[in-house]
Amino acid sequence: MQMPKWLARLISPIRQWVGKLNLRRNIGIDLGTVNVLVYVEGKGVVLREPSVVAVDTTTDQIVAVGSGAQALIGRAPANIETIRPLREGVISQYDVTLKMLQYCIRTACGNMILPPRVMVCVPSGVTEVEERAVVDAAREAGAGKVYLMEEPVAAALGAGLDISAPVGRMIVDIGGGTTDIAVISMGGVVVSESVRIAGDKLDEAVMRYVRRQYGVLVGIQTAELIKQRIGALYSHKQVRSVEVRGRSAQTGLPQVITLSSKEMLEAMTEPVSAILDAVCSVIERTPPELLGDILKHGIVMTGGGSMIRGFDQLIQKVTGVPVRVADDPITCVSRGTGIALRGYKKLPEGSINLARARRDRL
Repeated sequence: MQMPKWLARLISPIRQWVGKLNLRRNIGIDLGTVNVLVYVEGKGVVLREPSVVAVDTTTDQIVAVGSGAQALIGRAPANIETIRPLREGVISQYDVTLKMLQYCIRTACGNMILPPRVMVCVPSGVTEVEERAVVDAAREAGAGKVYLMEEPVAAALGAGLDISAPVGRMIVDIGGGTTDIAVISMGGVVVSESVRIAGDKLDEAVMRYVRRQYGVLVGIQTAELIKQRIGALYSHKQVRSVEVRGRSAQTGLPQVITLSSKEMLEAMTEPVSAILDAVCSVIERTPPELLGDILKHGIVMTGGGSMIRGFDQLIQKVTGVPVRVADDPITCVSRGTGIALRGYKKLPEGSINLARARRDRL
């Protein structure tokens, strides 16, 4: 039954007023293995927290989330367990991930009249079961409508690339749990590969190297600090060094050693080689028509792993393709989700899960 014209004229200004209230917020979430970043439309990245949750095992209660939980790693009593609920880019502990998402959404949005519209990034190689777990967790955490987007597509948007044109763009997103490599054209992924080797594996490689070369045990946080301060993957003249405190594997007593940036290439050879193999594999499978575009525009690197000194030079040497690191590479994925969600109805098919978008549309 058609609405009477007089009633439509009466309701129209009310609808416009309600629309201006912006009762529903659009937020994008980069649900990473190491960090969770939340982008709120109109505000930018408002939250960046470690993907860590502290749980009291005696009461099964959440003690702290994010930076508060990370500060307890290795320092908490026996009844406090620090958990990373995401492993290699996917949910490994559903209930803990749910609590973390609730904290992130509540912190980013505050009190809302309507639940937010949320877009969550997932690795390009995620399975349907893993995909469903992310959607269910986001809904239970308070999201009204949930959309998924592949991380390399979001990273390309966040890096400022025009992915809607029929031009090949190549992105290498090195996160904490996964490295996603993709060639994108007309808003969709043409060729991609997701390997569960990224920042965490680089940290573990540093830990193994220190134990093998010096007989000293260091924790994962110390290894990450070493990587951030002196990590280098290409020959360089300016040598950096860092003093490392650990425990002797032989005596069990504290020991101090000094590591140099020259040692880092050897330390991280194994995981870096796997990432390089994945990059080369994607290039080999790219249609010839798009290879010319990639040679012209180059490869763009995003994610925390791209900030390791010389990583871009190493990829360029191996592939022969120009490589550059995006501005503010750590936030590219979260900013890309915000850009996509703001104009999700206009994005070409393949850039988000349109089937779910249509089903969830108001």
